[in-house]
Amino acid sequence: MRIAGIEPESIVDGPGVRYAVFAQGCSLHCRGCQNPASWDPCGGAVMPVAEIMADMRASSLAQGLTLTGGEASEQAADAAVLARHAHEIGWDVWCWSGHRFEVLLRRAQTESDLAQLLGEVDVLVDGPFLLARRTLALAWRGSDNQRLIDVPASVAAGTAVTLST
Repeated sequence: MRIAGIEPESIVDGPGVRYAVFAQGCSLHCRGCQNPASWDPCGGAVMPVAEIMADMRASSLAQGLTLTGGEASEQAADAAVLARHAHEIGWDVWCWSGHRFEVLLRRAQTESDLAQLLGEVDVLVDGPFLLARRTLALAWRGSDNQRLIDVPASVAAGTAVTLST
């Protein structure tokens, strides 16, 4: 997997202590992005998924996996493997995407890797970062257009089911 970085004990990328994987590559290029160095799909470093999973298992503090970036959906196959492994070791999975849930769900109908990823995500923080709507008042979101989506409930309902914080 091509990564921009890993934070093995993050306290800002979702609830609790989380193992955060920053995917390298993002075609959205949101103005004001907190991580523009992650945009280049050829940047960052390549790390074997098995090595990331071993590092996850070695964590004594992390309680969940965060997939962020960059844009994790652009590496859906590898992200799905990491998310499945997180569930196997008893962790929950949060994922950030600049795409709206509805767009990802529609794409997942023809992109099996993305369907597998969505099937492993518990909470999706969706929507592009919009600098004009930037806020510090909402947990885990940078702008007020972004939503916290309960993915299993949303997939079952066929529409976005939001969580409140």
